[in-house]
Amino acid sequence: MKPDASIDARANLRGSLWMTAAMAAFAVEDSLIKGAAKTVPIGEVLILFGLGGVLVFACIALLNGERLYTSDVISRPMRIRVLFEITGRLFYGLAIALTPLSAATVILQATPIVVVASAAVVFGEKVGWRRWTAILIGLVGVVVIVQPGGDSFSALSILAVLGMIGFAGRDLASRAAPKTISTTLLGLYGFLAIVVAGAIYAVWRGEAFVMPDLRAMGFVVAASLTGAGAYACLMKAMRTGEVSAVTPFRYTRLIFGIALGVFVFGEALSLPMVIGSGLIVISGLFILLRGKAR
Repeated sequence: MKPDASIDARANLRGSLWMTAAMAAFAVEDSLIKGAAKTVPIGEVLILFGLGGVLVFACIALLNGERLYTSDVISRPMRIRVLFEITGRLFYGLAIALTPLSAATVILQATPIVVVASAAVVFGEKVGWRRWTAILIGLVGVVVIVQPGGDSFSALSILAVLGMIGFAGRDLASRAAPKTISTTLLGLYGFLAIVVAGAIYAVWRGEAFVMPDLRAMGFVVAASLTGAGAYACLMKAMRTGEVSAVTPFRYTRLIFGIALGVFVFGEALSLPMVIGSGLIVISGLFILLRGKAR
């Protein structure tokens, strides 16, 4: 028993480190996109960023001998997944470009809470009153941050909420996606959805193409590589150690996102954001621990 327990502990430690690395990389990716969007239209930034990710994952898939297209790619769960991916990427991309990075990052942390609530409704998973209470507390945390009806309310803060809902729907659809589709192909089509999201926004807004300068192009290229690396670390984390032990480290993204927002973009932390963050994290961790206990 002791050797097995020791092995599990080491696997959980490695998994938690992979997850922390993934969350740090995702936060850096967000900040690079925000930096690029200062001089390049956001629709164009999303298109270029998405194309970079598609290229990276296409190369990985081909090196692994995988086919880039199969009939399963256009299955109903995958079509639903792509629609939610486009929604999540578009609105969250707009959120990090137009609103404080720290606030957008905090609101995104409510995604697992919405996933659990939606799984109970869509897949009929059993969720007891304790977890429903935690879900409500987490959603209250989002409301505290957004402050609808308050003097400091900004309609732009809804962008992050819509992005979070899109990502929650994507995660749910991923559960129903055909098992024959590898994580590499999921990454490829996920980045392709970003290209579509950027194109939709560019056409809707009538954005003209702007030739990025070297600085902006460097941000986009770095964001694509960092995003691909973050995705790889995330997949590694979820396959190393116990999911219940590794998943809580998703919340480290909040720390990295807030730190980058404050120290790189000069954002200020408000009391509602601190309170809302606490409610979201506490409720999310409770849901994870309660799920493990069940």
